[in-house]
Amino acid sequence: MKKENNQSMPELNKNTAGKFDVEKIRKDFPILQRMIKDKPLVYLDNAATTQKPQSVIDMLVYYYSMINSNVHRGVHFLSEQATLAYEDARLKVKEFINAVSACEIIYTRGATEAINLVAYSYGRSHIGEGDEIIISEMEHHANIVPWQMLCEEKKAKLRVIPMNDEGELILEEYYKLLNEKTKFVSIVQISNSLGTINPINEIIKKAHERNIPVLVDGSQSVPHVKVDVQDWDCDFYVFSGHKLFGPAGIGVLYGKAELLQNMPPYQTGGDMIRYVTFEKTIFNDIPNKFEAGTPNIAGAIGLGTAIDYLNNLGMYEVAKQEYDLLEYSTQRLSELKEVRLIGTAKHKASLISFVLKNIHSHDIGTILDSEGVAIRTGHHCTQPVMQHFSIPATARASFAFYNTREEVDKLITGIYKVIKVFG
Repeated sequence: MKKENNQSMPELNKNTAGKFDVEKIRKDFPILQRMIKDKPLVYLDNAATTQKPQSVIDMLVYYYSMINSNVHRGVHFLSEQATLAYEDARLKVKEFINAVSACEIIYTRGATEAINLVAYSYGRSHIGEGDEIIISEMEHHANIVPWQMLCEEKKAKLRVIPMNDEGELILEEYYKLLNEKTKFVSIVQISNSLGTINPINEIIKKAHERNIPVLVDGSQSVPHVKVDVQDWDCDFYVFSGHKLFGPAGIGVLYGKAELLQNMPPYQTGGDMIRYVTFEKTIFNDIPNKFEAGTPNIAGAIGLGTAIDYLNNLGMYEVAKQEYDLLEYSTQRLSELKEVRLIGTAKHKASLISFVLKNIHSHDIGTILDSEGVAIRTGHHCTQPVMQHFSIPATARASFAFYNTREEVDKLITGIYKVIKVFG
């Protein structure tokens, strides 16, 4: 991109390339240098949102200070530069998840809006009375309620894949649910409250044997695993930028082009329209057809920068670091007789939920906060999961590649304090 006012587009910090140096990487994240209540911040709430590297922050500042303009609508310099950066970010998303074409990448406000888009646009066109939609017992509320509402409207039925007490889906029950009435499957790839990694290849394969389309909620997947929508052959894939070390308020819906082309618009307004008269409207091609109004331009560009950052680290190295943290934290927590782990699947991401006997999760979180340790407490928008385990809530520590074993030790020290205070 051309220089303007002697300030060029920020470049990615290349110092993280090569050997995976956690201490060097942590310096890329300004917030990790903060003190919380006179103690160094230990941020273990990455499943809720991830922290942002300086390169993403710099890119947001650059956009608003140097090329702030609307996209797709102007021939002047700023509009051309903003459009170039905005669409370049779409290409980065396309490559990151291995989509066939950039036109299959729809910008949304987040994974929640992306699921609602599919439920509204595809669902209302293809689901009728007596039809069935399959989800799982471990879904986030955002992948339950849209389908519930659609079923109520269309007089369809919502079917649920059960899970066992380790937090693993019972696939044999899933196979039994599939029948001639099944018209859609919507499934989470990694549980946000259990950390379970679901076998989506098998789930998709079985659905496709009956020509049933599948949506995969990848909100917890994209920061941790290599995504390949072509290899998995999923029909739709959704995720949020803020869980991928990018800005909040930006998300992605991937959809196979032939499906998106035949779906009606989710919202109407500027930029999703090719031609308008008072008698007739002709809608734009994908992806524009689903992006009504002025988009979150800075968010999309920032998401592209976050993808650059992850690509520079390498997803294999990221996964390796996080798996070590999962193994270590599981070992340390298992040593505490007062701790009950919730979610012990064989295949897990770097997330661990637990309860302490007779101690509410909010009290756990409050004591840990006094030690500078940030975790998440509550039902994590997965109340059916809590009901399965007969608990009101859990304490959840979720890790990213910038976390360390020393931070796990501080978590354990904090839990000892919780036990001492409330035990």
